[in-house]
Amino acid sequence: MILLIDNYDSFVFNVEQYVKELTSEEVRCVRNDKITLEEIKKLNPSKIILSPGPKHPKDSGVCLEI
Repeated sequence: MILLIDNYDSFVFNVEQYVKELTSEEVRCVRNDKITLEEIKKLNPSKIILSPGPKHPKDSGVCLEI
C-alpha cells in the first residue's frame, strides 16, 4: 500500500490519480492531521508520498515526524 499524505492542497487529487495509473498497489490518501505516526507504522506502507504544501510548517501535521 502506498500512503499519500494530503497537506490540504488541491493538487493532491491529481497526484493520487496519477499514482493509481502507475501502480497496481492500493493508494490511500489521508489528511496530515488525521493520522499519527503510530498509525502509519501499523499500516506499514511500502511507500509514503507527501503532497504539495502546507503553506506554513505549523500546518504540516504528521509530516515533520515522517
